[in-house]
Amino acid sequence: MPSIHYWTRHMPTIDKLFYQQLGQRIAFFRKEADLTQSQLAELLGISQQTMAHYEVGRLRISVELLSKLAQTLTIGIEQLLQEPVPNQTTKRGPTSLLQKQIEQVSQLPRAKQKFVSEMLDAVIQQNS
Repeated sequence: MPSIHYWTRHMPTIDKLFYQQLGQRIAFFRKEADLTQSQLAELLGISQQTMAHYEVGRLRISVELLSKLAQTLTIGIEQLLQEPVPNQTTKRGPTSLLQKQIEQVSQLPRAKQKFVSEMLDAVIQQNS
């Protein structure tokens, strides 16, 4: 099997950029799921080093593994492939519970988002 350096050296620039951005999104969603590289790699049946190479865009990820990755992270494949890279905070470590809830609420239908917003407004007004 060719080395990693062979693959990246012979990869067209546009492909390198795509796989780097894909890797950033993989890392983003992995952190959102509060998983380490090792934990996610174990769930996928690959080594931590391979996971690290995917996250920096040094290796091309197979479509089969991409599907399994999306299922493991409980997201759609389109979220991994979409542009741009999700906003990343400068804070390292697990995402706060409130931030996770905000992300989950943003995925709800508009009517439910409005309901949650109105409930939050009511609670905040009670404490003012």
